Amino acid sequence: MYNAGMRGRKPVRPVAEVADAAVKVFTDKGFRPAGISDVSAALGLSHGAVYTYVDSKQALLYLALLRAIRPDAVSAMTIPVTAPPAQEIVKLVETWAADQTGVLDFAQSRNRPATRLADHELGDIIDALYVFMEQHRHVLKLVARCAADLPELAQWYFVQRRRENLEQLGEYLRHQIRSGQLRPVPDVPAAARFIVETIAWFAMHRHGDPDSANLDDTACRRTVRHLLLAAFLPAATGS
Repeated sequence: MYNAGMRGRKPVRPVAEVADAAVKVFTDKGFRPAGISDVSAALGLSHGAVYTYVDSKQALLYLALLRAIRPDAVSAMTIPVTAPPAQEIVKLVETWAADQTGVLDFAQSRNRPATRLADHELGDIIDALYVFMEQHRHVLKLVARCAADLPELAQWYFVQRRRENLEQLGEYLRHQIRSGQLRPVPDVPAAARFIVETIAWFAMHRHGDPDSANLDDTACRRTVRHLLLAAFLPAATGS
């Protein structure tokens, strides 16, 4: 929805194009180093023209996050978009995360009796994490890149979300190691991080690497599953 009072200017690009440019700029640079001028340059517009769509850089970030999370929603927004409080930006991401069902509940897996073969259960966890990161890599990369510059978003992403997930995965590994389903490792937190970062690189970050972006998606998923299972299963089970 276009507001006739937009500082006397008329929008020259669809708002979705502005949002797409903002997603790329904030993902590449982060929130603090990026500027309105970076987005205007990406669009071939004047610096002032971007203010046709947003009233500030924080409003532009909100527009970018909304575009990444709910792509069609930006076209219905009244512009110029007003900068919401930081808590509202965090709430947008929190609500999106709460709606996702792709990642296994590690706590539930940890509390289940160790009767199911670990290669099946750990394989399911690996697959779920991979699919989640691959399908939502644009949102995850945008949030991670900007969280470092925004204390409220950093608290949610790094402390409440990522560290909690790593701790839950670590507890799952400890449970399975104690039961003999997985082989002992020198350090469980490092092992949990190894699993997550291996998946993250192949599911997300390789798409920005010129030597790896063209690797076959299915082959990457299968290879990551195969190698991670080989690393954690006892030799007799993994052979």
